[in-house]
Amino acid sequence: MENKGFSSEIRYCLYARKSSEEDEKQALSIEAQENEMSLIAERDSLNVVCIKKEAHSAKASSQRPVFNEMIKELRQGKFEGILTWNTDRLSRNAGDLGSIIDLIDSSYLKEIRTYNQNFKNTPNDKFLLAVLGGQAKLENDNKSINVKRGLKIKTSKGFWIGVAPIGYLNDERKNKTGVVIPDTERAPIIKQAFEKVAYENYSGRALHSWFVKQNFTTKSGKNLSLANIYILLGRPFYYGWFEYPAGSGNWCQGNHQPIITKELFEIVQRKIKLGKASYRYGEKEFAFLGSMICGHCSSNLCAVEKHKKLKNGGVNKYIYYGCNRTKDLKCSNRYIREEQFIEQIVKLLKDIDIPEEDIKEKLRIEVERFAHLQKQVLKINNVERGMNDRKVDLVDYAKFILNHGSIEEKRQFMGMFKNKFVMKNKKISLIKN
Repeated sequence: MENKGFSSEIRYCLYARKSSEEDEKQALSIEAQENEMSLIAERDSLNVVCIKKEAHSAKASSQRPVFNEMIKELRQGKFEGILTWNTDRLSRNAGDLGSIIDLIDSSYLKEIRTYNQNFKNTPNDKFLLAVLGGQAKLENDNKSINVKRGLKIKTSKGFWIGVAPIGYLNDERKNKTGVVIPDTERAPIIKQAFEKVAYENYSGRALHSWFVKQNFTTKSGKNLSLANIYILLGRPFYYGWFEYPAGSGNWCQGNHQPIITKELFEIVQRKIKLGKASYRYGEKEFAFLGSMICGHCSSNLCAVEKHKKLKNGGVNKYIYYGCNRTKDLKCSNRYIREEQFIEQIVKLLKDIDIPEEDIKEKLRIEVERFAHLQKQVLKINNVERGMNDRKVDLVDYAKFILNHGSIEEKRQFMGMFKNKFVMKNKKISLIKN
């Protein structure tokens, strides 16, 4: 396009933008913007050296790849002017507006031409550009507030915002926005799933296998994962209530048809809680969860406590760690006793960078606490409290904590290490960073 006859030496980039959230009735399409500005370029004999188009929102700073490319090329001197339909095509946020004005100040950008205005490096033009940019941002912010207010009113009336949860379908009929209806295929199966847990004591994994046998899939044709099954079982939406926004504590009664009763939902929640209590999530706690992963499928580990009755009437308790199979339901990794785990960790200590300063600080606190106990309770005053002159065997301390420490002390100790441990076929190894 660089032919003789141009009325200006300035080289222009024609920039057209249409964001996805804009109504076609309120904003020209990209093609219309390009056509209109091309006519202006031809009328005024402007030297347009490139055309850039994109369909990204200008609400957030530095989020438009084509706009960012244009800014970069302005600094490189590939052109000195911008031709665009309106200033709000360039920016609806303070960050991008600041970049534009900075380019004008530094003379990289000599002129901005819009459909009905020109902006050059003069105080008045830059002030007007800032005002128009601020106005665009104000409109954008007000639109966001109005949308949020509208959504809040809509949800308070029981309408659902967004894609319907599995088991329901969005009503696509005109003027039915926010209305969801039961999915005639999936809703009965979901109801049966709740009943399986409530009345037949199905576990999550048993329910997963049952869903597979029912050929139950998501709308995209995928099987439900174990994690998604627990999410499904925990959704009050199925008995008629939902929280909006999520995590706000603001509960709304939906106007959709419930799939289950509230009583059935509450029974399932109690069953889930009892089922999880055996391996971590209830009141029973285990020391080494979170510090190991499965060497077969990279799932986290779970723990179970077994009881064995003795001939003398006593009971021995044993703790076992094994794969929780969240990533592979058929994982073949074997369980390991906690004593075996500790034994192997102790052997690995020589290969682990023990955080010396952290351990010394913990030891200092323990010595101070013990000294205070002796002085206040046992009335012993000549307690040696200093540790600076003592040589601390960190490995011995580690062994002591692993074997005799409380659950919290063991957790804190394992949390000092940057490395994680891998358990595979009853063998513990260290993940090297």
